Amino acid sequence: MKIGFIGLGNMGGPMARNLLAAGHDVTGFDLNRSDIDGLQWAESAREAASDQDVVITMLPNGAILRSVAADIIPVMRQGSALLDCSTVDVDSAKAVAADCQAAGLLALDAPVSGGIGGAEAGTLTFMVGGSDDAFALAKPLFDIMGQKAVHCGESGAGQGAKICNNMILGITMIGTCEAFALAEKLGLDAGKVFDVVSTSSGYSWTTNAYCPVPGVGPVSPADRDYQPGFAAELMLKDLRLAQQAAESANADTPLGQAATNLYETFVEREDGKGRDFSAMLPRFAGRNRQS
Repeated sequence: MKIGFIGLGNMGGPMARNLLAAGHDVTGFDLNRSDIDGLQWAESAREAASDQDVVITMLPNGAILRSVAADIIPVMRQGSALLDCSTVDVDSAKAVAADCQAAGLLALDAPVSGGIGGAEAGTLTFMVGGSDDAFALAKPLFDIMGQKAVHCGESGAGQGAKICNNMILGITMIGTCEAFALAEKLGLDAGKVFDVVSTSSGYSWTTNAYCPVPGVGPVSPADRDYQPGFAAELMLKDLRLAQQAAESANADTPLGQAATNLYETFVEREDGKGRDFSAMLPRFAGRNRQS
């Protein structure tokens, strides 16, 4: 396929490399020029989007997505698809999809899970919203960039699934960190607690695959002084998106709100910015019970 790729940062760059390695013709644009072997560099987003079969975007937030979409939709070829892999608010995803439909284009919101490592290895999971036709067109690209693509429903459904998943992740990580911090204060060996929890009713991804305790379980950011695999500020972004969606849908999410408040404090008023989201563990370990 002829592919335009807009947003070639830590995630978009490796995704574009995998498409190039599979033999696709990729034209890219980013505000910060990068060297990617085989990539045709465009001087603007509009140039990258012109005369392509699919245009992929990987952008920081909904406002930027809306701005870029307004810029490129008029130059995209009829029947081509805009595949947005950013994590943005549901309303922005739906608005961009409506603009695409009005212009005779296909649209997919397809945020990803798997982080930079998954982008590099081509093992991302895509949560996808959009029409059956659009999903069928993009499926071969999902198979190159990831290990799984789930068609979650119509436009906006991919973003909805992503923020629900990450709300669970944020809440669960806080609970995992609290429990291991409590275990330490009770004088328990963290490795033995892991052996219990990882094979009993406390089982979770945050314990079994991403344990926040250094030297316990599979290698995780905790073993690298909490250098981010998934940064705390990105978790905060996703939790805020979940709360925005909850307000729009009139959904009661008290634990989601509590997790948002904790990560907000950690990132904006403590030392969490630039650290992995599992660095909540030393935060709790260094604190005493509040009265």
